[in-house]
Amino acid sequence: MLKVGLLGAGRIAGVHATAISSNPRSTLVAVSDKFPEAAQKLAAQYGCEARETDAILNDPEINAVLIATSTDTHSDLIERAVAAGKAVLCEKPVDLSLERAKACLKNVNGKPVMIGFNRRFDPNFGALKAALNNGEIGKAELLSITSFDPAPPPVSYIKVSGGLFRDMMIHDFDMANFIMGEAPVSVSALGSSIVDAAIGEAGDVDTAVVTLTYADGRIAVIKNSRRAVYGYDQRVELLGSEGLLQAQNMLENTVVKSTTAGVTGAKPTYFFLERYMPAYAAEWAAFVDAVNGGTALPVTLEDGVAALAMAEAATRSVKEGRPIKLSEV
Repeated sequence: MLKVGLLGAGRIAGVHATAISSNPRSTLVAVSDKFPEAAQKLAAQYGCEARETDAILNDPEINAVLIATSTDTHSDLIERAVAAGKAVLCEKPVDLSLERAKACLKNVNGKPVMIGFNRRFDPNFGALKAALNNGEIGKAELLSITSFDPAPPPVSYIKVSGGLFRDMMIHDFDMANFIMGEAPVSVSALGSSIVDAAIGEAGDVDTAVVTLTYADGRIAVIKNSRRAVYGYDQRVELLGSEGLLQAQNMLENTVVKSTTAGVTGAKPTYFFLERYMPAYAAEWAAFVDAVNGGTALPVTLEDGVAALAMAEAATRSVKEGRPIKLSEV
């Protein structure tokens, strides 16, 4: 039985608390948060203790920690948890600073750290990747990833998020690496603030397109928007030398109405909590399997640093108006 400490008690921590508690091979022992009342509330909900972070890290009975705190604390907490002998699953991104993330990777030195790119564990995206690996469409040539949120977050969040590329598109950078099997050699990005002027005033973009170029000539295109009024739009399309693979949206229901007025169906699910809950559970199950079995983690700290490097390159590309080679960041 994996005994787990949860660092953080916000919305995403609640998602992880559900996954930990629902898995028969793990148990949630304690929760900490910089706001003690939040930790106490979440701990009461899941029948565990509210503790200080130091108490969780220093408890020899706790085998693993899940880090769901603010991004600026991730690298420090990863290093502290590893030094305390814990296996770690940390929410993305590794850090707001690529330099700090690279230092964290060096300091951890191969110890078990998994980064929470839960979309790798979505059954639809997983099936697309498996079909590619099985040779069902030949060689991958052109990848298109669409990721639109239903509405932008508060500007107060934007100001501390690290920007769209580090906060939102980083999932898509990792998905591109997952599907294509490697990182690109260059990143070219365009971004603007057309959804909410306040986002632009805060120094961020809310609408962006990124083109990734690979050493062998393959191309990937990622489209992000903070606003899609019809719901949470999450699609992947992969053109190969012998066919096409598509992972479509998850809909609120599968009912289609056909009348003389036309054909209509349901909208996509509204947001990530509805869309990706099964992926969060599968992600945690994969972590538990790897830690209990002593096998390699399916998503590594190296994967997290690679995606952050792409986010850094995209940010620079928008500012400098040119493609950025990953070797430059």
